[in-house]
Amino acid sequence: MSTASPLQCIGVGIDTARYGHRVSFMRPDRQPAAKPLTVVENHAGYQALRERLEQLHQKHPQAQFHVRIDAAGQYAANLEAFLRGLQLPMVISIGEPKRNKDYQKAHFPKRTTDDTESQAMARFAVVEQPAPTPAAAPSFALLREVAGRLQAHVKQTTQATNRLHNLLARVFPELAVLVEDISARWVLHLLDKYPSAERIGQARLISLQKIPYLPAEKAETLHQTAQQSVGSLRGTVAETLVRDLVAQLRHCEQTEQKMRQLLIAAYHDLPAGGHHQLVTIPGVGEATAAVLTAKIIDIDRFVTPEALVGYFGVFPDEQTSGVDKAGNPLPAGTLRMSQKGNDLVRHYLWNAARSAMLHNPAVRALYRRLRAKGKRGDVAIGHCMRKLLHLVFAVWKTNQPFDAKHFAWESVSDTQVPTPTSTPTAAPTTDIQMSPPPASAPSTHATPATANKTAAGHKRDIPAQQVVTTATGSLAPAPPPVNPPAPGAPRADRPRVDYAFLRQQVTLEQALRHLGVFEQLRGAGPQRRGPCPIHAQSTDRAHTFSAHLGKNVFRCFHANCAVQGNVLDFWAVVHRLSLYDAALHLAATFHLPRNREEEPVQ
Repeated sequence: MSTASPLQCIGVGIDTARYGHRVSFMRPDRQPAAKPLTVVENHAGYQALRERLEQLHQKHPQAQFHVRIDAAGQYAANLEAFLRGLQLPMVISIGEPKRNKDYQKAHFPKRTTDDTESQAMARFAVVEQPAPTPAAAPSFALLREVAGRLQAHVKQTTQATNRLHNLLARVFPELAVLVEDISARWVLHLLDKYPSAERIGQARLISLQKIPYLPAEKAETLHQTAQQSVGSLRGTVAETLVRDLVAQLRHCEQTEQKMRQLLIAAYHDLPAGGHHQLVTIPGVGEATAAVLTAKIIDIDRFVTPEALVGYFGVFPDEQTSGVDKAGNPLPAGTLRMSQKGNDLVRHYLWNAARSAMLHNPAVRALYRRLRAKGKRGDVAIGHCMRKLLHLVFAVWKTNQPFDAKHFAWESVSDTQVPTPTSTPTAAPTTDIQMSPPPASAPSTHATPATANKTAAGHKRDIPAQQVVTTATGSLAPAPPPVNPPAPGAPRADRPRVDYAFLRQQVTLEQALRHLGVFEQLRGAGPQRRGPCPIHAQSTDRAHTFSAHLGKNVFRCFHANCAVQGNVLDFWAVVHRLSLYDAALHLAATFHLPRNREEEPVQ
């Protein structure tokens, strides 16, 4: 007679709710390990769960508990803290409600009850044995709580703004055309003092001009427009409604400001870690860093920066349903920024990108390149948001401050692109139109990994403990830059380069053949793979380099290289040149005009 082998694992599935939780216990053979238990959210309920787990541990001392908790909102916070305090062999994984729901539907397609959901999670725990969820410090839990409150207040402010905008559509409809931000302080001051078009038109012009931050020209325009307003809602009642909404909006903004200060204070109280390096990124202030930290909590949850980008929804979705404002069908391939992701993060990230494109060398260079290619300003800002998340990933992973000197090449960019003078204060739905994103050009000085002490924001395929510059290539040393500028030479003395026009004249295949590396690539059709000509040695057989000859783009999939881009990016990284100098060198090598003005007349 054979004896059953001792259990090595017991799955514990917990379906959480506001007032109580349903717990199921499952053996590796998918049979119940104990009767299901309802745990009420009080001392007696938690004590009953403790006793059940201790009984199972005494019966199966070699078994390890694999606990799977479906964290519905914050209902699991107390339960998680209780379980982590038990002295039992236990692995706890929390979250992923959608994945839990899909697993439940796969195994119990015809029933949806607390029992089936907890049994599905117990089955998931014992079969899949998911990785444990790290325990967050209490200070992180407090930060997350404050961020949740701030997000609620931001929504209230947005709702109050929309209500005021809706009311003004009947009281003073022309105001929305003359004013970009209906919640600006001077607008609220104006509406509180003169809450209708009729009152504004009857006021003396000199009184309007005394309103703080209201330009004199704008005051005169408002005064004239108000006298001819077509608004249909007038009288004392309408004015009272306007004043009431103005008071509500002011109160929401004040409350939001207080919550923002509380969030920053909670961020300062966090223990030491890479999250404190976020404020070293130009454009990322304390409030933005606090919001990102509250929603990310642990950067190790994300294997690559693209995973972080996807988590916050900074990527394009195709939107070709419907018509535009002119009634024309949207063309196929129309892309708009995804609606997924956290609204609070996108709100702060949008404003951070607007600041970064002025003060952050990495983001500024990207913005100018995109504008030079003809991208709209809001589209370019969407790409800048994505770039900022890459930098956040880099500095947090490495726990090193942002290194502005790494992007010294950006200072010689010749393209002068004006920044948009008016953009929304929150992240809107915007055409982002992302093709393969442009690769960041490398530093002009390749440094050894041991010498690089600051994070530079490279794209990586695996989590990095240290970000390094591109390794030394196997090609012959590159010649000095063409027409190097004299120290302190003004930008006007440098030849103008039209990057898009230059790329149209030379293909990636031509560049690869000129450098003598095309024959090392293998494959049929436009897609070719082979050793990376940037970092690999001549004897390296690893085919990490991929080139698409039809699209004229390339990428290296090696973790310590990971460069990608178009033919101009390839020329810059191979020759260790700035993007501008690489463009000059490429034009000189293939005897190409640098811009359309230099193109010979046919």
